[in-house]
Amino acid sequence: MTTPIPATLFTDPAAAQRLERAAAALTARNFAVEILDDAAAARTRIKDLIPEGASVFTGASETLRLSGIEEDINASGRYEAIKPRTLAMDRATQMDEIRRLLASPDVIVGSVAAVTETGSLVIASGSGSQLPGYAGGAARAIWVVGAQKVVSDLDTALRRVEDHCLPLENDRAMKAYGWPSAVNRLLVLNAEFHPGRGTVLLLREAIGF
Repeated sequence: MTTPIPATLFTDPAAAQRLERAAAALTARNFAVEILDDAAAARTRIKDLIPEGASVFTGASETLRLSGIEEDINASGRYEAIKPRTLAMDRATQMDEIRRLLASPDVIVGSVAAVTETGSLVIASGSGSQLPGYAGGAARAIWVVGAQKVVSDLDTALRRVEDHCLPLENDRAMKAYGWPSAVNRLLVLNAEFHPGRGTVLLLREAIGF
C-alpha cells in the first residue's frame, strides 16, 4: 500500500539544511550549484551567467514565467532567443531545422519537477522538446528551482511528478491549449559528465509547480 502523502509535502519550501544537503550532493555530482534567496535574485544572476548574443532556449516552465526570466530571455533582444524564432517557423516544411535549433542551443534555461537530497534532477515532459538540450545537447544548462521541489529521494521525486506536478500542469495545458498534459517522457539527471556544464540555481522560496 502506498503511504499517504502529507498535504504540504510538495508545496512547502524545504528547510535550509535540506537545501544545503541537496546542494552538496549536486556539487559532488559535477553540477554547479548556487543557493539564492528568491526568484528576483535568480533573474539577476541569469543575466550574469548567459553572455549577450548567445542562442538560448527556454523550456516550458511556470518558474521562468512567474519570475520574469522567460520574458527577459525571449523578449529583451539581448540574446538569440530560440523559442520565438521556432514558433514563427513553418511546422510543415521546417521541422528538421526546428528540431536542431531546440536540441543544441548555446544555453538552455528551465526548471525541474524535483531535485533530490541525493543529488538527482527529475524533469517531466509531454512533448520532450526540452529534454535533448537538458541531457547534453546544449553547451550549458541552467535550472531555476524553487525550494518546494526538494525531496528526499528518487521515489519521492517520481511521486511528486505524478501526484502534484501533473494535475497542475494538466489544468494549465487545458486552459492554454485545450488539451490535457501527460508525462510522456521523463528525464533523470544523476550527474554531469562535464563538470559545471549544468548550473542549478536553488531558491530559498517556493515558485512554480
